[in-house]
Amino acid sequence: MTANELLKDLKSRKLKPLYLLHGEEPYFIDEVSNYIEHELLSEAERGFNQTVFYGKDTDPMAVINAAKRYPMMADYQIVLVKEAQDMKWGSDDENKKHINPVLAYLENPLKSTILVFCYKYGKFDKRKRTYKAIEKNGLVFESSPLYDSKVPAFVEQFVAAKNYKIQPQASALLSEYLGNDLSKIANELEKLMLNVAAGQEISTQDIQDNIGISKEYNVFELQTALSRKDVLKANRIINYFEANQKANPFVLVLGNLNYYFIKVLKFHYLPDKSPQNVAKTLGVGPYFVKDFEQASRTFNFNKTLQVISLLRDYDLKSKGVNSTADNGELMKELIFKILH
Repeated sequence: MTANELLKDLKSRKLKPLYLLHGEEPYFIDEVSNYIEHELLSEAERGFNQTVFYGKDTDPMAVINAAKRYPMMADYQIVLVKEAQDMKWGSDDENKKHINPVLAYLENPLKSTILVFCYKYGKFDKRKRTYKAIEKNGLVFESSPLYDSKVPAFVEQFVAAKNYKIQPQASALLSEYLGNDLSKIANELEKLMLNVAAGQEISTQDIQDNIGISKEYNVFELQTALSRKDVLKANRIINYFEANQKANPFVLVLGNLNYYFIKVLKFHYLPDKSPQNVAKTLGVGPYFVKDFEQASRTFNFNKTLQVISLLRDYDLKSKGVNSTADNGELMKELIFKILH
């Protein structure tokens, strides 16, 4: 189940007495829990029928005692446990003499309570009886990180939900720069939209002006320069990176270039190089297919393998393995070897 599907069920009042929201991507957990916290009950109902706990400071018995209460002048009450990964869940051993009160409640939850656990930055152990009890009597939602190829689509959907549009180049630029940190992307887009008229198409210029990404000097433009073997432009960009290493850390440049050349390698392997198949297989918009066609001409199969090997070598060098050069010098050296 996706976050959108879960939200759709919540909006349709298809409710469960138990929810476990867990996984490595906190953005979707926050999105679902924020809806539960602010939208399921009216403002008047929340005053008597909503309790919020934080795992680190929470006594599990307080959570269970709250969950056992009945709602007042409402159909449901909500008990929300944020940062549940820090909560002491108690023993999961069937042979213990003392019953775990959390487990006992999960195995027989009150139907008029919606008990929600927000377990972030990792997966809940699926072998545990607590997990199985929630899965049996409620709903488990796993929030997984998006693949980098899916981030531009996330950006487009996010802005569309706010009644904006975004140029494919701008979406790709933002994705390249911020990676798959969805919370950071959402925050940056929220700030950007304060300065862009509703309904307006967000451009690369808007990204540059409001998020601090240079339109000319970024990893996306570096990839284009490399694919066209534009030595002058590539060197200008890498010199800019060297002078602004805080905004353009070598590890980010390496990661993005590696991701890009892996796609170029996949392009070489494709028997069907039709635009539709390339876009689908590489996870890019149709607009960018021509860029990979160009890159494949500049970097043949063997050269692409060599570049990927270089990127791995320089990743080790950046960590001090067989090198004492600073990152600025390593960047220049790497780009020279890629182009020659």
